[in-house]
Amino acid sequence: MSKFLIWGMLVFPYFLWGQTTLQGKISVLEGNEKVPIQWVDVRWMDTKIYTQTDVNGAFEIKYSSDHNALIISHLGYKTDTIQISKITNIDHTLTLNNTLNEVTLVQKKKDFYVSHAGVNLSEVLNKGELLKAACCNLSESFETNPSIDVTFTDAVTGIKQIQMLGLSSPYLQFNQENIPGIRGANQLYGFGFIPGTWVESIQISKGAGSVLNGYESISGQVNFELKKPETSDGAFLNLYASQNGRMEVNADYSHLIGKHLSTGIFIHGNSLQIKNDHNEDGFLDTPIGQQINVMNRWNYDDTHHNWHTSLILRYLKDERQAGQMDFNPDQHALTSIYWGSETDIEKMDTYFKIGKVFPDLPYKSMGFQANYSYHNQDSYYGLNTYKIKQNSLYFNYIYQSILTNTNHKFKTGLSFTRDLYKEYLNTTDYSRTDQSIGGFFEYNYDNGGKLSINAGLRGDHLNTWGFFVTPRLHLRYQIYEKTTLRASIGRGLRTANIWVENPQIFITNRSVDILNSGDGSYGLKPEIAWNTGINLLQTYRLGDRNGSITTEYYFTRFMNQVVVDFENARKVSIYNLDGKSVAHSFQVSLNQEIAKGLEMRIAFKNTFQKTDYLSGYLQKPLQAQQRYFVNLAYKTTLTEKNAQWHFDATLNHVGKMRIPDTSMNPSNFQLPTFSNGYFLMNAQINRNFSKNFSTYIGGENLLNTTQHHPILAHNSPFSSYFDGSMIYAPIDGSMIYIGLRYNITNSSR
Repeated sequence: MSKFLIWGMLVFPYFLWGQTTLQGKISVLEGNEKVPIQWVDVRWMDTKIYTQTDVNGAFEIKYSSDHNALIISHLGYKTDTIQISKITNIDHTLTLNNTLNEVTLVQKKKDFYVSHAGVNLSEVLNKGELLKAACCNLSESFETNPSIDVTFTDAVTGIKQIQMLGLSSPYLQFNQENIPGIRGANQLYGFGFIPGTWVESIQISKGAGSVLNGYESISGQVNFELKKPETSDGAFLNLYASQNGRMEVNADYSHLIGKHLSTGIFIHGNSLQIKNDHNEDGFLDTPIGQQINVMNRWNYDDTHHNWHTSLILRYLKDERQAGQMDFNPDQHALTSIYWGSETDIEKMDTYFKIGKVFPDLPYKSMGFQANYSYHNQDSYYGLNTYKIKQNSLYFNYIYQSILTNTNHKFKTGLSFTRDLYKEYLNTTDYSRTDQSIGGFFEYNYDNGGKLSINAGLRGDHLNTWGFFVTPRLHLRYQIYEKTTLRASIGRGLRTANIWVENPQIFITNRSVDILNSGDGSYGLKPEIAWNTGINLLQTYRLGDRNGSITTEYYFTRFMNQVVVDFENARKVSIYNLDGKSVAHSFQVSLNQEIAKGLEMRIAFKNTFQKTDYLSGYLQKPLQAQQRYFVNLAYKTTLTEKNAQWHFDATLNHVGKMRIPDTSMNPSNFQLPTFSNGYFLMNAQINRNFSKNFSTYIGGENLLNTTQHHPILAHNSPFSSYFDGSMIYAPIDGSMIYIGLRYNITNSSR
């Protein structure tokens, strides 16, 4: 692709209308008198264009015929949205938060959007987007999003792995309401431990993240918000059943206790007891098992003193069995009769947040976050036993204020993390304690103009690696009203958990060799990488339809990496990087409203990761370099007389992948150098009979795409050639599911 074509994509035509200014005055009531108020935010909805009132309560903001909703907000007061159809003089009075005046919603939140606001390019998936698929758990919530790929780690365990920017999930930071939530021993299984019906929204940010959340993020951050009891339905029920025998129930109940306190009980259970072997290789296509997952949430909002407190308590028990169809754990566990695996996980979590905003100084706030997590996994794979127990503590204090004026804001604070691991592989003890304490400072410049800057720096002392500095920088430049350019650079550090993050090692009879023994975890150094990115967002209107194009490129370079090398068919080698390891990711995506209720999303992604292995500088195996994505969504209007229909279909083309060298194997256990590309198609139809009741039917892998013989030597699972790690395509064929959703809205809301 020539540089001229790339430049043409970056400067996709934009459309400008004539504009002038809108003026007005904002006041508050003191007794019966209207008093002007300073520092009120005045913003056009879904744009970065905003201003603040002066000491006389006056404001002036750019006006364009594209804008029809003006948002007026000030901490301690209700946020109001005013519809604007022409230039007029605004005279508006704010009301206190604790009043009960009726609020009129003038525009619904979009199911999916990217915004010109903010220094980070953030993709937001709201409840409507998550309902486009069954979304049984968090890992399945990205099916209609081209930025994140979901793959299986191997052909036996059913563990799903998230990939973004060409890097797997350990290099991503997953936050639960801005608290690190999926990490350590929970790194891969954790995506299946967050029920999709509990999730309210997901925010995806690529590249270097904020220093507020720690030093571990390398390729990006994914933050998921859970349902809030004060805004959720009074009661909710979701039932799900699939063709392969999976049954699922989700039920939650939220209740307001007095004026400030609310609570919610969330219950999830799933079970799969039917053994499936569609490819007839003698192994289960999907593990059987069951899970019970319970969460209790408490929120307290003191609007008079501007305090907010949230407490989340969660307990989970997950059991699963994988392996050969004839394997019976009561008779064959840890024997060479039939190959089998069992995993038993118990997990408990406590999340606590408290924050205060100062009403007289609305730019000033502080917050404290805390998390305790317990994860206990007892498992075996064939003849190998693996156990890991993790106790984690996390504390984070954040203080926010301004430097001279509200154009210059800063956040600063202190963090503490302690992870105690008890880890055993067969008779080898890999137990350790990771502890870090650090501080951070983040500066933000934003005067409502074209340029915004976010610069962060944190320093942490780690008991294993010493002192580490994490710099991060984000720039945003709004070239035109509808054209925004962003750039970022930053580095991160993480400690690899080699067994948790690479379960495919257990699904092969290769020997395992850990090289470079030393003082660090597993005798390996920490992983350190720099990530640099640039992206351009162009929004536009074609007639009366909205659209946007996002073009982005990210580059990651590892200073050190823990390399898990499958290039020798008889051995898995694990060692520190000696040489070069880089990842390139280019993506262009188009979102277009085609007609009323009909939206299209298409994307092309080229991802290329290359690493110095012992056998040479090679492309990362089992990763598609090219992917194409198309999603079509159509919804009708829900009325009292007619139901609402939602139709959603997603088509992916996954390009060819390099397969690790198997030339040392006998010819019948050898694989080609590259796999073939393939198509995947998912679809769902949802019918809302009312605002409270809906049913849905959907299908996954509707083209019935499967990998032929995904397990080498499946008939001889205890031979040296047994290998289930070479997975590049689905194992299950097409699968149909049905479900229903029912909610009862609390009358007090």
